[in-house]
Amino acid sequence: MNLKETLNWRYTTKEYNPSKKISDSDMAEVKNLLRMSPSSVNLQPWHFIVAETTEGKERIAKGTQGFFSFNEPKITNAAAVVLFCVKTDADDDYYHHIANKEDKDGRFSNEDIKNRFIGAVKAFAGIHKYDLKDLQHWMEKQVYLNIGSFLLGVASLGLDATPMEGIDVKALDDEFGLREKGYTSLVAVSLGYRAESDFNATEKTPKSRLAESELFTEI
Repeated sequence: MNLKETLNWRYTTKEYNPSKKISDSDMAEVKNLLRMSPSSVNLQPWHFIVAETTEGKERIAKGTQGFFSFNEPKITNAAAVVLFCVKTDADDDYYHHIANKEDKDGRFSNEDIKNRFIGAVKAFAGIHKYDLKDLQHWMEKQVYLNIGSFLLGVASLGLDATPMEGIDVKALDDEFGLREKGYTSLVAVSLGYRAESDFNATEKTPKSRLAESELFTEI
């Protein structure tokens, strides 16, 4: 599929075929999509819990009890689920951790360039931590950038996906001990293959978007 076809093909899947599994090679691509997403100053303020087993999906489904029960089958019937988690803080130790990994990967030709990179990270993070006081929100934005590229990327693999903010983040944080590790859950994305009975499939309910004349100003 070309890009236009991929965008028209993908949609938020409401019903999965529980008998279809994702190949090991495609799951490797899924994980690579998660790792290679861009983020501001390469901060990578995320962690991913990937569930393919029945037991793993049931653990993530604990975040769909009560009010969010409508999302439970989208997790339990999917082939895999990714729980996107975001850091709850970032400090000098983490900035140096990122810089040391970049140095190991050959991105800095000398120590001065590395130090300038650390300075840039501190500067931008500092604006959000001290001036705008929205460091947590800023890091969440980076995770949403990842989710956006992830949805397009998995569609290019022929995988259906369902992003869900309708989850009990406290229940999931408790289930996986996330807050003690410096993270909190944010969004769950189910992956797999659409069921033929899915009412939301594009061939049954065509996509609807605002007109180009309303969306674009060309200058």
